[in-house]
Amino acid sequence: MGLWGAGRQRTDTELLAAHVAGDRHAFAELFRRHHRRLYRLARLSTPSREDADDAFQDAMLKAHRSAATFREGAAVGTWLHRIVLNACLDRLRHAQARPTVPFQDVHPVSDRTSQVETALVVQRALLRLPIQQRAAVVAVDMQGYSIAETARRLGVPEGTVKSRCARGRARLAHLLGYLDAGADALGAN
Repeated sequence: MGLWGAGRQRTDTELLAAHVAGDRHAFAELFRRHHRRLYRLARLSTPSREDADDAFQDAMLKAHRSAATFREGAAVGTWLHRIVLNACLDRLRHAQARPTVPFQDVHPVSDRTSQVETALVVQRALLRLPIQQRAAVVAVDMQGYSIAETARRLGVPEGTVKSRCARGRARLAHLLGYLDAGADALGAN
């Protein structure tokens, strides 16, 4: 470990600076620290595992190449999150510009649990939300970020995050049939 000592881990900022200075292993360590969280973001923000893989790879290449543009004082994790989210949004915009017929899943395996089935239904419903609403709902409701943190990560005012979340949640409820089921339970049509 040399200069950093055997017991001290470098901070994300130190790793990024070391990468920019030519340390061949610094970015790999930074990648290992954030991989799971960032890949989960990509997976939740794209329609398929392949799109998530591609967006995640694009984002990591961009982060690797543009590390020198990182501004001091910002959180490296937030910077990486934003790069991944932008790569996902770019991929979604590209897909919307070139629509394709979705490939239907092959017959589901009979031993899937209801939890997995519910997760798939929710993910499909999420993919039907507008991109901005999906990003806000995923960040706040699925990843647990605060409204303030989400606003900072998305580069929008807090009120915008709140309204995107409210609209996205209402749309999800409709897509998942909760509003219709509630109305039926009350006897209303």
